[in-house]
Amino acid sequence: MEKSDLSHHILSRYNDDLERVRTNVLQMGGFVEEQLKQAVTALVQGDSRLGEQVARGDQKVNAMEVAIDDDCSRILATRAPAASDLRLIVAVIKTITDLERIGDEAEKIGYIGSRLAAVERPADRYREIKHLGRLVADMVHEALDAFARLDPEGAVAIAKKDRLVDEEFDAIQRQCITFMMEDPRTIRRALDVLWVARALERIGDHAKNVCEYVVYMVHGKDIRHLSMEDVEKHLQSRAQRPQDPLPR
Repeated sequence: MEKSDLSHHILSRYNDDLERVRTNVLQMGGFVEEQLKQAVTALVQGDSRLGEQVARGDQKVNAMEVAIDDDCSRILATRAPAASDLRLIVAVIKTITDLERIGDEAEKIGYIGSRLAAVERPADRYREIKHLGRLVADMVHEALDAFARLDPEGAVAIAKKDRLVDEEFDAIQRQCITFMMEDPRTIRRALDVLWVARALERIGDHAKNVCEYVVYMVHGKDIRHLSMEDVEKHLQSRAQRPQDPLPR
């Protein structure tokens, strides 16, 4: 084989490795997203079997994380990626950690939903939890879409939705405290609802983290400690003057 052909072959395999890692991340994200939706459904519909199924699915999420992490370690050891390829690998390693934690939170919701299925559901059928769950699930889906499209501007817009999640969580928290004060018999159920709401709020945080990794992957800047408004302004400025870096 000619040297040029060998180089092309090695480069082709390297690109295939990178693409496979990206694809596996999106597959893991899709599975985690489905786990989240089913966990909320188990709670709202009082489906104990579905709640238990979601809880058991966390083992698959863990296995996906380990497999992708192994692939990234192998690429780092054998390919010595640089520049944008290195940022991709770093972002993938960080992203799968957040996806695994989303899976952990979905597992918690599944367990709680399974337990609450044995008691009478409230008249509103956990309307607030259903609304918050839908908002968070949309964030996760859109964050993964931004990751797939390498869309930093879209990622920032999605990350800003975390404020809505925080506001919904605060409202549920206030409501549960009111219920517990008015009727001590509701304390156990109110605490369970609070645990679910807290899990959903944390999932929103993890989705926001994924969005931040997208910006890092594309522009090579860590924006974790910047406000989304500032990041948005600087991305707009960067589009007009590519030489202007984001602040550290």
